[in-house]
Amino acid sequence: MNTFYSIMTLTLIFAAPIIVTGLGGLFSERSGVVNIALEGLMMIGAFSAATVTVILEPLTPAAPWIGLLAGAFFGALIALIHAYASVDLRADQVISGTAINLLAIGLTIYFAQIIFNQQRTDSFSRGLVKTTIPVLSEIPVVGPILFTNMYLTVYLALLIVLATWFVVYRTTFGLRLRACGEHPQAVDSMGVSVRKMRYYGVVLSGMLGGLGGAIMVLTQDTQYTIGTIHGTGFIALAALIFGKWNPWGLLGASLFFGFSQVFGIYSNDFEILQGLPQEFFYGLPYVLTIIALVVFSNKSVGPKAAGEPYDVSKR
Repeated sequence: MNTFYSIMTLTLIFAAPIIVTGLGGLFSERSGVVNIALEGLMMIGAFSAATVTVILEPLTPAAPWIGLLAGAFFGALIALIHAYASVDLRADQVISGTAINLLAIGLTIYFAQIIFNQQRTDSFSRGLVKTTIPVLSEIPVVGPILFTNMYLTVYLALLIVLATWFVVYRTTFGLRLRACGEHPQAVDSMGVSVRKMRYYGVVLSGMLGGLGGAIMVLTQDTQYTIGTIHGTGFIALAALIFGKWNPWGLLGASLFFGFSQVFGIYSNDFEILQGLPQEFFYGLPYVLTIIALVVFSNKSVGPKAAGEPYDVSKR
């Protein structure tokens, strides 16, 4: 039973950055801008968070939390490049997103070399700390999984899911955002700026993507390296498609992918799996990502205008 609790707890921890980053992709694609730059945005956020944490941890115990804010800020800043290219220059959004991914690789290594004289950040002595919530941790089954030795960022991720659902489906802003991804000409005819709404969507995407990367490095690592994110941004994009561009569907898909990552850690605890090579379990999350996309991509219909630059002449 303790193994079960540990697996479920780690599933939530590993799923948190996927959830947050995937929600960022949701805002962008709901506005009509395809964003495959989630991997690069996570890298920018992770590097920024690790750097700020290393620099500030001798000065304040709040350094990791400031690092989270830095990750979100710089993620949003880099996303402006994608927004400008996609919305104002009407560039191919897939190529623009790919360029951001490549830029993030070079940019993080470059600044790591300048700041730390190596192609990675220095290790921080302590990132975010797990906590146990009194009383709630005593609840049978739920307590040991959700409220015992848990990072607060897991609760933050769940809160962002709820907030995203409310904003996208229960506010005027969300209605306009979704309309921009479905029929931007109709939105423009009502006097709403499609350009501004798409900028909002992409910048929110960058903010949440950077925050997702920051959460990942501060809960699953002790420094930023080029391999810190290792494809998690693409897994988040797959979770977005798997979840049909819906916050709750994305939550379920992210938990599924989080579990696939954790399963490899505990594979040796199951006798039937002990004969399989460990490399099989390392590759399992990515294999499941491909399988999920193949099986569900035809059944998942995204926003109709996603990927199409807005042409005012088509009103």
